[in-house]
Amino acid sequence: MQNLKTQGFILIDVDVVALNNAGKDNSSTNENAVATKKVTKNGRTFTYVSGQAWRYWWRNTLEKHFNWSLSPITRESKVAFTAADPIQYADDDIFGYMRAGTSEKLDEKGNVVVDNKGKPKTENVTVTRISPLKNSAIVSVTSVQVEKGFSSMARHDGDSVPYVKEEYSAIMKGMFALDFEQAGTFATYNKTGFKNLTELLQKAALESGAKQINDPFVKKESGEPQQLVRLARETRVKRITETIKALKFISGGAMQTNNMGDVTPKFIILSTMTTGNHPFTHIVGSGVEKRTFVFNHDGLKEVLEDYKDQFVGNIYIGVRNGFLDRLDEEGLSKLTEAFKNVKKLSINEAIDAYCNELQNYIE
Repeated sequence: MQNLKTQGFILIDVDVVALNNAGKDNSSTNENAVATKKVTKNGRTFTYVSGQAWRYWWRNTLEKHFNWSLSPITRESKVAFTAADPIQYADDDIFGYMRAGTSEKLDEKGNVVVDNKGKPKTENVTVTRISPLKNSAIVSVTSVQVEKGFSSMARHDGDSVPYVKEEYSAIMKGMFALDFEQAGTFATYNKTGFKNLTELLQKAALESGAKQINDPFVKKESGEPQQLVRLARETRVKRITETIKALKFISGGAMQTNNMGDVTPKFIILSTMTTGNHPFTHIVGSGVEKRTFVFNHDGLKEVLEDYKDQFVGNIYIGVRNGFLDRLDEEGLSKLTEAFKNVKKLSINEAIDAYCNELQNYIE
């Protein structure tokens, strides 16, 4: 295994939005006031979209634009879970799951196994899967002055009904990583975090064309490697590339009827790396007055130099025309001249070019 991962970084640019709300605004005297999600750092306020919300947008975009059949959700009294079937449902594969339970034990012919009293035997069918796709929250790059937007419902007799929502404009950053080796590859041995498939799903996967491969990291007591179940290469390539291509169309966020915001990337970096640590965290920041977006060219150059041995293939940078100013564009052009493996394109061109290249690295 090469242990390769996509390391991605995005910037979105939104105006007068309320992308992810936090419930009732207790600081307002209005009973119908809603607060947006925000966090403080060094005494300054930053708005953010939770990582869970971003994943919700992502999953729905894959359903709408790539016809993914999403894993059905079962809701019980205090828990909810998906089908936990990554063979049939690509989102279970890419986004992970946890499902606890027991079921009747079956023999090789599919008959229920009973004990000496004639009662059906049960077995633990708890399965878990760590998501191959990991992502940060989407956080404003600079501190943000959140405004309270006053509105009212007045299309009725009598007094209008006022309500308040918090709104903001911001450039926001997010990061993600997608593990090539883990996507479409499942452990089946009985160990916490490694039991991805039930015996029935393992059998179904192998019958449908999946193959078994050696786990390079985990061994049995005998010293032999544990066995992993891996789906066909074309299935894995499809799931990985469509997950990344979904960023071209991603949409979502609260208050879309009145505060519609475009959450597709206006800037994106896509790279393949041998490390799980994300290198692009500090390539953007704020100016001296703390409210001005600054692109850190020297920071990006430092990353390219420091991690040159961990990058595999080309690094694709996509920029929406008009997003960066002239000096930032010139700075990026100098980087592409200095580093021949850095390719600067439009957003969609960068995503497509990267997805075409990454297929060379999927076994």
